[in-house]
Amino acid sequence: MSEVTLVDITKRFGNFEAVKRISLRVVPNSTTCLLGPSGCGKTTILRMIAGLESPTSGQIRIGGQDVTNAPPRRRDIAMVFQYPTLYRGLGVFENIELPLRELKLSPTERRRRVQTAIELLGLAKSLKKDPDRFDNGTRQRVAFARAVARQPAILLFDEPITNVDPDQKFRLKQDLKKLTRELKQTIVYVTHDQNEAMTLADQIVLMKDGEVLQQDAPREVYNHPSHRFGGWFLGNPGMSFLDHRPHTGERGLLKSDLFPYPVRLSGELPAGAQSQKKLVLGIRPEHAGLTLDPHPESVPCTVVRKFLGVAGQYLVAVRLREHTVWVKCGNLIGRKVGERAYLRCRPEAITVFDESERALPVCLVRRPAGTET
Repeated sequence: MSEVTLVDITKRFGNFEAVKRISLRVVPNSTTCLLGPSGCGKTTILRMIAGLESPTSGQIRIGGQDVTNAPPRRRDIAMVFQYPTLYRGLGVFENIELPLRELKLSPTERRRRVQTAIELLGLAKSLKKDPDRFDNGTRQRVAFARAVARQPAILLFDEPITNVDPDQKFRLKQDLKKLTRELKQTIVYVTHDQNEAMTLADQIVLMKDGEVLQQDAPREVYNHPSHRFGGWFLGNPGMSFLDHRPHTGERGLLKSDLFPYPVRLSGELPAGAQSQKKLVLGIRPEHAGLTLDPHPESVPCTVVRKFLGVAGQYLVAVRLREHTVWVKCGNLIGRKVGERAYLRCRPEAITVFDESERALPVCLVRRPAGTET
């Protein structure tokens, strides 16, 4: 069993706490992406799983066994680093095969594993080329193949395509996706790139400042962020945020610049939330709509910025009093900066955050017809 479990892991470097009491479970035979900005602790976690760093406190278990203080060679892991290292003077086949010799496998088994890895990573055309002349993308493919050929219980990837040129990066990302689906191994993949995480992961562990903010399937992390940071970090751009007082007038109602009428908070606010000075509403650009004509459920706005998007869409920033909201819309809307337009949002598409930036277990709904004020 290749399950990885971290229990209350803390890592300090002097007075700096890089990882803060993290507990998480890496699901066997799946790809888990540790996602977050530089310095959030994700590589430190990977290195502790590999045995290259020791936790200050807490426990690491692999396959149910406590490996907290075990050396790397006893953990049945293979790791691919950001900067690949190839053995000088050896060809592609020998670079992949060399670690297998330490496993004391038969020549036939070594050859079978190397050939399988070469086919998986598309390296057949590079077999007779000098590895010293490889670009970063091809060098990284050889490093991938070397790790895959070992057939470890756990595969660890530390931002492996960060230093690859854009064309190679796209192809490597596609090959990695195919690789993770075919291998069905336990993979822990570190990245700061949300596109990599959304493409490759079965589950995302979103991190910030040494803490785990959310661990869930990619679409769940995107559609239902548990923290304001997740709403901002995921998306291009991320959510637009609007600050509001918790209630105005009738209990449970909220007046917002996003709507022409008060909306109702559906669900129970946690204890203390009602006394907070503000709530924050978050909305993604694709959940807002823009028209040139007014609608009973729209509010007037002004186009302040415009960018050409993809598939005939525009990314438009509109101004609502003191708030700016990003909207993805058709190419006939918001054509001119300064143009008058009308913004329409679905209340149920809004995520509500509290003062501590945590998502609240509530949603916004329209009041019954005839009760708008």
